Amino acid sequence: MPILSRFAKPQPEVVDEEAARALRLVREFENNGPGWFWQTDREGRLCYLSPKVAKVLEEAGLEAVGNPLTSVFQLDSDSPDTERTLGFHLTSRTSFANYSVRAAAGDAERWWSISGRPQIDALGRFGGFMGFGSDLTERRRSDAEITRLALFDGLTGLANRQRMRLSLDQILSSPNAAARPTALFLLDLDRFKQVNDTMGHQTGDVLLQQVAQRLQRAVGEAGLVGRLGGDEFEVVLPDGANRDCLAELARTIIASLSQPYFISGSSLSIGCSIGIALSPDDGGESESLIRSADLALYAAKADGRGIHRFYREELLHGAKSRRQMEDDLRVALAQGQLHVAYQPVVSTRDECIVGYEALVRWTHPVRGPISPAEFIPVAEECGLIESIGEWVMRTACADAASWPREVRVAVNVSPIQFANPALPTVIASALSRSGIAPQRLEIELTEGIFLQENNASDRMFQSLKGLGVRLALDDFGTGYSSLGYLKKAPFDKIKIDQSFVRGATMPDTRNAAIIKAIVTLADTLGMETTAEGVEIQDEIALIRSLGCSHIQGYVYGRPASTGEVAAQLASSGGRAQPIGFKNSRAPRVTMLRTARLELADMRGEVRIRNISSTGAMIDGIEFDGNEDVREINVQIEVVENQLFDARLRWAKDGRAGLQFAQPINLDRLNGPATRTPKRT
Repeated sequence: MPILSRFAKPQPEVVDEEAARALRLVREFENNGPGWFWQTDREGRLCYLSPKVAKVLEEAGLEAVGNPLTSVFQLDSDSPDTERTLGFHLTSRTSFANYSVRAAAGDAERWWSISGRPQIDALGRFGGFMGFGSDLTERRRSDAEITRLALFDGLTGLANRQRMRLSLDQILSSPNAAARPTALFLLDLDRFKQVNDTMGHQTGDVLLQQVAQRLQRAVGEAGLVGRLGGDEFEVVLPDGANRDCLAELARTIIASLSQPYFISGSSLSIGCSIGIALSPDDGGESESLIRSADLALYAAKADGRGIHRFYREELLHGAKSRRQMEDDLRVALAQGQLHVAYQPVVSTRDECIVGYEALVRWTHPVRGPISPAEFIPVAEECGLIESIGEWVMRTACADAASWPREVRVAVNVSPIQFANPALPTVIASALSRSGIAPQRLEIELTEGIFLQENNASDRMFQSLKGLGVRLALDDFGTGYSSLGYLKKAPFDKIKIDQSFVRGATMPDTRNAAIIKAIVTLADTLGMETTAEGVEIQDEIALIRSLGCSHIQGYVYGRPASTGEVAAQLASSGGRAQPIGFKNSRAPRVTMLRTARLELADMRGEVRIRNISSTGAMIDGIEFDGNEDVREINVQIEVVENQLFDARLRWAKDGRAGLQFAQPINLDRLNGPATRTPKRT
């Protein structure tokens, strides 16, 4: 009997107690826990559903118990965990787990995860399905928020770089991508950094939000708009076949983004440049299309900003050329291919040389001399400008120390160097190594430094003046400067840009008046003035009469080596001798056309070689070598059937120079074959 007692059946009261305990635990879990239970009969109809879920479905208008599971719950077919339908598992009597479902009607935001398995009794008979579920709503909302943060820009709400790339990849990989061109706009805001630096990042963020709104309105439903970061935006237009429409949209965007913005009581103005590329011609894949649009954007900014440019094949060649120049420039700096030349700065009072401007030059071993206009922008873009600038600074100071007279030396400093807090240390080191007095060094700054007008700029000015060096404002009148800012910027000199100097002696020009106004301004502020780009000797007298204190230009010589500078200062007593043309002349237009010439009672045909508003050079006319032709009056048919009075000024080897009695309007000429402006 003791052995049999091991197999004795539990007493009924014990079974009832355990069942009650289990039921209480299930009820507690169903009412207060995250999960719930369900059960179906052999036909797949629900015969049990936890009350809290049944209530939700009832509020959605669904009667759960007694209806098929597949008509109560709708499967999320996009879920990666869903391999088969619910109906398949119910029919095949196979287990399933973690299927995402929602109510077949009503609240589409409520989601559950359900699992189930078939119930088989001891005799192998199928009795329906039994399973459990849990609420997925908050998890899916959290996942959706994570996805949103991953694919959308948090500041503007636009698509971010990742989503834009995914969308572009999807569009370009579609089966009809080759037959349906896609346009890609890359946008860069002009002058945004200035706003950010002067007004603060909070204002900059509000500005970006307003830019995003305007850009979205301008594009509308035509494409997807995104922010790549900073002040860079992108637009993908799936149907970009019509270039005229794309150009019009680009102009609309630029006009919209360039309108004033009103933020915190201030009116702000920025601009926008756009680069456009089209697939498949400009790139069949995302990477190549983005590269093409980026090159087009670079061209738009290089051409003056505030415009759009389409990608062209030559832009890629230009980019490769710039990259090659960048590589060559690194080698040049390392191998000493750069050198410094010096152009004299002459006093208008006594024509004494008061200083020289240091100009960096590059002689390429294969290409020969390369213009600074080519390699300096490349140096600024690739980060070499500070290394080059420091080398020029040290070289110029060292060379100046060897000159026989203590004249000044001027060194250009780029806005990138000016923004570097280490600049005063670099200058102090160059002065210390060379031993020259600080007042002999003149730092030339362009008006580009005013784009970053802030406290850092004021501190830099104070530091430079604390060293004792002189400061000059270069290319005055062509950049972004503010006259109000000049009142507190501690410049010692203003350099008048050569665009105002050239042609100043010609009639009907306002250049002389502009120069006079700049000189008056400089005198009022206690600053010297240097006229740049003086090339003609008769400009010297004009510049002197307008009160300008110094002259710089080819009229006093081209840039020379430090050895030639030393020889010049030693041999001439520091005085400069003007060279080159003595008189200015009107700009000439090269041409080749026949014209009728009448001289006294003779007439014949000549050829016009070049012409200006005041005279012309002709050939096809011969004179006796002993004859003085300078006072001979003629008439020449410059315009068809119309003769103009002129006077011969010289004649040699079948050619002659004419001076018109009255200036003529060159626009009246009947289409010359070629026109090439000559230097004055």
